[in-house]
Amino acid sequence: MTALDYTFTAPLEKDGAFATFVTVPGSAELLGTRRAVKVSGTIDGHPFAATLMPSGEGPHWLPVKKALCKLIGKESAGEEVLFHLQERLS
Repeated sequence: MTALDYTFTAPLEKDGAFATFVTVPGSAELLGTRRAVKVSGTIDGHPFAATLMPSGEGPHWLPVKKALCKLIGKESAGEEVLFHLQERLS
């Protein structure tokens, strides 16, 4: 595991390969790769672990599970969510 301390706000998106996701700004530069990367952190203060998926265009997509959307009370595209990436998992 590698410690991360990256906080960003992004709107929920609903399109493409994942039911719900966000685009992680500056992720390729932050992580030093355009490949899939497992991370953990918080979404609106709730813990999560997920795999950041490469978009092919630079930034990664972070899939957000339906149960987590329901827990944070944000399920619609365009709703802003606060993320804090805390660890890069191996």
